[in-house]
Amino acid sequence: MGPSIIFFSVFLLPMVAFLIWLMRQDKRKGVVGIVIVAILVVIGLVYTFVTKELAQRQQYEKSGTAVPHKDS
Repeated sequence: MGPSIIFFSVFLLPMVAFLIWLMRQDKRKGVVGIVIVAILVVIGLVYTFVTKELAQRQQYEKSGTAVPHKDS
């Protein structure tokens, strides 16, 4: 619970405030804000996928046994 509170207060709330300010400044109906949000979503998805894969690989290396695949 602690890390999520830190994340929201340090990263998410300032980013949302910045995006709201940026969209209000944009004269083209928020195009810049939408582009920035899309880029951040893609970066977030890639980061989540990479860290998940690394965590699974490290778990396998530490245990020395195979982790069963969810499809089997």
